[in-house]
Amino acid sequence: MSETTIDQNAATEPQAKKKSASSRIWHYVPPNVPLKHAAYYQLPFSMWNSIKYLLRAWSPLTERFFILLVAIAIWTWFVPSLDRTVTFQFDWMFEVWLRNFILVLVIAGGLHLWFYTFRKQDDELRYDTSSLKSRAKIFHFKNQVYDNMFWTLGSAVLVGSLWECLLLWAYANGYATMINFSENPFWFIGLMILIPIWSGFHFYWFHRALHIPFWYKWVHSWHHKNINTGPWSGHAMHPVEHIGLYSDAVLYFFVASHPVHMLFNLLLHTIAGPTSHCGYDKLKISDAFKVQLGDFMHQLHHKFFDCNYGTYEDPWDKVFGTFHDGTAAGDKLINERRRMLIKKNLKKSRA
Repeated sequence: MSETTIDQNAATEPQAKKKSASSRIWHYVPPNVPLKHAAYYQLPFSMWNSIKYLLRAWSPLTERFFILLVAIAIWTWFVPSLDRTVTFQFDWMFEVWLRNFILVLVIAGGLHLWFYTFRKQDDELRYDTSSLKSRAKIFHFKNQVYDNMFWTLGSAVLVGSLWECLLLWAYANGYATMINFSENPFWFIGLMILIPIWSGFHFYWFHRALHIPFWYKWVHSWHHKNINTGPWSGHAMHPVEHIGLYSDAVLYFFVASHPVHMLFNLLLHTIAGPTSHCGYDKLKISDAFKVQLGDFMHQLHHKFFDCNYGTYEDPWDKVFGTFHDGTAAGDKLINERRRMLIKKNLKKSRA
């Protein structure tokens, strides 16, 4: 999950270029390297730094705030009334699917056109300048973009829409307890703040499980065909992975919430998938106006495979020694851990 902001400090760009030249791996390394998790996971703990982090993360210039606005707009104008969702019916469920299809088509398709079709930025602020694959047998249709579009628009949109329909049905029938802002403003706001943390917690453990050899072979390997990613790669997954990815929505069967909370939670996947995998750190509007999109932490995961399973909103990579901070020291740490695992496996095989 990336934190999208407007970058008005162009002075940081030369520093990033210098780092990228020394890395020999990346065309561009963002200026926030070495990467760090959210401030509330830093030691020694600082309440003030945690508050500042939350204020930045929720500022009107962030992706998180934009996704919240989209969730509010969808609830206001583009969600079937709960009177209709009392029973599962094709008409209102189709409306949900169509709206989500258009949303993903506009966001992922728009970013792909900007970065890869019209080449509006060439390779400026691009992590890896390797081309997206064509004539590659590993991908369906032998084309990375076509493969990614098929699984995104086909499976991801359908699965995400079905989760949303299930929760709308649950709210309408009382299986999910619904609250309003006027009734409980503190919990309403508090839950909204907690959702990215909950989503990060869920993503780490679900994603880590997908790297168990059985699940990796039959499910998650589909996503890891995308070593160098583009906007359509974010949801290029096995349908089983789509089901698990959106399954953090089960939370709303157990805690009192409003449908806006549920929509915000689902949109953290639907929108942030394409943006975090777009392959570029920022969308450049002008030299002084750039929108943060890419997620270098997750880009490292696609490159090195066995690191950065989580997000900035969970501490588990740091706890279990799988965190790569984007530096040469991070490369060394991951490689040393790999050597230790190889030695351990060799000892087991000889025993």
